[in-house]
Amino acid sequence: MSTFRLHEEPLQEAWLDAYGHLNEAYYLVPFSNATWKLQDRFEIGTAYFDASGCALYTLETHLRYVAEVRAPATLSIESMVLDADAKRLHVGHVMWSGERECATFECMLLHYDTRKQATAPFPEEVRAALKDAVLDPTPGWVGRSLRRLG
Repeated sequence: MSTFRLHEEPLQEAWLDAYGHLNEAYYLVPFSNATWKLQDRFEIGTAYFDASGCALYTLETHLRYVAEVRAPATLSIESMVLDADAKRLHVGHVMWSGERECATFECMLLHYDTRKQATAPFPEEVRAALKDAVLDPTPGWVGRSLRRLG
C-alpha cells in the first residue's frame, strides 16, 4: 500500500527551544496529531470511541531526529501502516518541512475496550482494512533500537 498525507500544521513559536530549534518534546505533538488523523482515516478515532468505548493506547514509541526544524515552518506528516494484528497496530510517520525530511516516528498501539477494561480485537472490517494498508516494503528506519556507544 502507499503512504497517507493526512496532517499538516504550522510550527508554533512556543515549541522552540533556546536555540531557535523545534524542542525535542514538541516533535511528538504533530506526530500525535497525525496518528489521530490516521485513526480517523480507518474509522477508529474519537467517533469510534464514543460509539464503542474502544480506543487505541500507545505502548511504545521511537522518534528519530533527522534534520533541524526552525521557524517559520509548516510541518507535513506522511503516515503509514507498518503492520497490524488482531489487537495491535504499528504506525509510522515522517515529518517534512518543505522538501526536507526532519524526523521519523513509529509507535505500537493497542486496541483496548475501556468499558470492559481489557484488550479487544479490532472489528474484522477494521483489521482487514489495516492489513490491506500495510506498507511493503517498510522503510529502513522501522524497528530500529537506540544506537549504543562502542
